[in-house]
Amino acid sequence: MKDIQVGLIGFGNIGAGVVKLLRENCDVIVNKVGARIVLKRIADLDITSDRGVEVPPGVLTTNVNDIFDDPEISVVIELIGGYEPAKSFVLKAIERGKHIVTANKALLALHGPDIYAAAIAKGVEVQFEASVGGGIPVLTAIKSNLAANRFSSVFGIMNGTCNYILTRMTQEGAAFAEVLQAAKELGYAEPDPTFDVEGVDTAHKLAVLVSLCFGTRIAFADIHTEGISNISGLDVKYAAQFGYRIKLLAIGKHVDGEIEARVHPTMIPLNSPLADVNGVFNAIRLTGDFVGPVMFSGRGAGQNPTASAIVGDLIGLARTMKAGAGRRMSPLGFLDEAITTIPVKPMADIVSKYMLRFSALDKPGVLGNIASSLGSHGISIESMVQTAHEADDTAPVPIVIMTHEAREGSIQQALAEIDRQDIICEKTSFIRIEDNLE
Repeated sequence: MKDIQVGLIGFGNIGAGVVKLLRENCDVIVNKVGARIVLKRIADLDITSDRGVEVPPGVLTTNVNDIFDDPEISVVIELIGGYEPAKSFVLKAIERGKHIVTANKALLALHGPDIYAAAIAKGVEVQFEASVGGGIPVLTAIKSNLAANRFSSVFGIMNGTCNYILTRMTQEGAAFAEVLQAAKELGYAEPDPTFDVEGVDTAHKLAVLVSLCFGTRIAFADIHTEGISNISGLDVKYAAQFGYRIKLLAIGKHVDGEIEARVHPTMIPLNSPLADVNGVFNAIRLTGDFVGPVMFSGRGAGQNPTASAIVGDLIGLARTMKAGAGRRMSPLGFLDEAITTIPVKPMADIVSKYMLRFSALDKPGVLGNIASSLGSHGISIESMVQTAHEADDTAPVPIVIMTHEAREGSIQQALAEIDRQDIICEKTSFIRIEDNLE
């Protein structure tokens, strides 16, 4: 029986999960592939700490070149994360003719084109199912089962930390800071959660999805990125009052020859399936011209789901090698020469509905002034709620306005004008709305 020799770089939590899965489900893999996947070498700076899994003698090494220099190792798994030395390690492995499996969405979002080009030149594959959605098999579906479709949109809730925080803020009325601390204590958030709560992690994943869905190169800097740290209990309350739920949403659209690529808090209707994705769960919703809307959901992170996706990629490569093939498909699922650069629509030209929350003095004419400023920028009001003051008639009151569709640039200009008025007590909050998730 053929053995597929594999090298693993990075023996952290996910790496330990890969070792565990290959050991516990070895018989399942052999019965499905007809070959054994053997971890010949595991490289990490720390090879003494207990990871909770047993590793045969001689497998662990602190010298990553033991993997690169071994001609029997045909696949390298990169699990160290970040940009460097991950990029250098991946490129070196490719140069040695080794296939790559990685979960590193940040690396692919910023340096994917360089890595894909190197792999194409050497005739090897780069597989990265675990980079988006943990154990959710959405990338394989896009490249294989749904490959006949032209995709018009992709929406995703792809960060468990943010979804957990927003879920508790919605269900319990808890404050952002309180829930973030709980998320850290439960292990759902990193000690420094900036990449999660400010939307960067989600934007990394959106960069990968946009490239696969639309066959385009996209610069990470072109993805508009906002997080959830400014979402308040009032925002959550009024969104529910209007029939919406707030989620940190990744949005990719291919419309009229342009790409929309943005990550920000978004109000979605309560009757949307995405609105019911709660806690640490992730979900990705695609729309193809023939298949229509399809949604994938599940645990988007964690040792076992991520290991499942990584070993799934290994199995795919093992089948290819067992058949004697070199490279079965391009990293993005398109022919190399078919990958294009589709322009990204500037954020100022995005058209959306908005919820605007003003903090204003309770004086005659305030509503008129706000409505006049909005109207002068072509923004029409769909509905409005004003909360009356109670004991202190000098305290600011919230005024919440739902707009019809408007251009983002017009909204920004109008709010800048309104916020300069002395009737406004603090910077106006606005949240975009997505009514049509197809």
